Amino acid sequence: MAAQCIIGLDIGTSTIKAAVAENQGGRPFLVSVLKEPSAGLRKGAIVDLAEASSAVARVLHEVKKIERAALKNVYLNIGTTQVKAQHSHGVVAVSRADSEIYQDDIDRAVKASQAVAVSPNRMIVHNVTREYIVDGVGDIADPLGLSGNRLEVQSIIIDAFTPHVKSLMRAVELAGCRIGGMVINPLVGSRSALSKTQKDLGTALIDIGYGTTGLCVYEENKLVGVANFPVGAGNITNDLAVGLKIPVAVAENLKLHCGYAVAKEINPKEMIDLKKFSTESKGMVSRRFIAEIIESRLAEIFEFVNNELKLTGKVGQLAGGAVLTGGGAKLPGLTELAKQELKLTSQIGFAIHEEWAGESGALTETFEDPEFTNTLGLVLWGADKEYWRPSEKPAMTKIRNILHYFLP
Repeated sequence: MAAQCIIGLDIGTSTIKAAVAENQGGRPFLVSVLKEPSAGLRKGAIVDLAEASSAVARVLHEVKKIERAALKNVYLNIGTTQVKAQHSHGVVAVSRADSEIYQDDIDRAVKASQAVAVSPNRMIVHNVTREYIVDGVGDIADPLGLSGNRLEVQSIIIDAFTPHVKSLMRAVELAGCRIGGMVINPLVGSRSALSKTQKDLGTALIDIGYGTTGLCVYEENKLVGVANFPVGAGNITNDLAVGLKIPVAVAENLKLHCGYAVAKEINPKEMIDLKKFSTESKGMVSRRFIAEIIESRLAEIFEFVNNELKLTGKVGQLAGGAVLTGGGAKLPGLTELAKQELKLTSQIGFAIHEEWAGESGALTETFEDPEFTNTLGLVLWGADKEYWRPSEKPAMTKIRNILHYFLP
């Protein structure tokens, strides 16, 4: 029986966010959202298990007060930059004499595509099917029931550094929870913020977190590429702290309240009194100078993105443009800079309301906050895996295949 409650647990470098949802008519209903400071992580990976476990336990202790049953079904993000993606190809012969393709043929083809070279210290976390090919005819989304002699599958295999993944699992399990599944950051963000139309047109989702930036590219409703980069909004904060010789906490506050992504848009005569942000800081600083520091680091992030797009041959060629999510996407002027650097239309990404049964009025802002796209995406990913939607389940498909086998 499918679980009726899910926790989407987004363990980030700066914060830990949790979304609790329950099954309501086949769609998730958002019950509660929590956000707490993170600890023991650097660049999306756990570097101090004790600190990370303690931070995770604090969040899940609050979840326990809301919905204890959900602790047995936690969907967790993988935010490490040590993630690799490679294209793979699996081929099998259709096993039955009537040449009809059954589920076991599909399963064998998918398994064959996983036969790729992976280092001993790495583990496969996703096998994303791009298309099926039957007797040389491709672009088939579901070959079940078709006739053919040869079944092929084109996949993208995504693997991650095993110690990073196991540390995340351990931190959650120490809090007394059971993990239902794990998803890498940009992939889960696309589940929440990208519509089928956007994936079909060709869209790059750019998730700007505190310690890392994730990229996920779709075209013709197929995953084209995925990557995580070791720079994020936290690097901007550090740059401001060094450039202005102020504490990191003050630099973060300054970035949030006075930051802008495009320096030329700021009046060079506009000055900021640092004393307003910290009694220990003195002097005036040009707001344009602050924007120049911010723009410089963001340009580096978009350079990483462009380099990855070059590998897939999609630079400036995605009709759906760029969708920006994550806490770093809140920075004013970011979409304008993205258009300039990526040569693509750009917009801020939010969770798509239609995917949800609803939410309490107090949680409406969560859907309008790009920082929570990954957290909500984890819930949607879990709902898919738990088969909450009123669609035919694999068990029913197998029953149908068995009956079809014996009936004329």
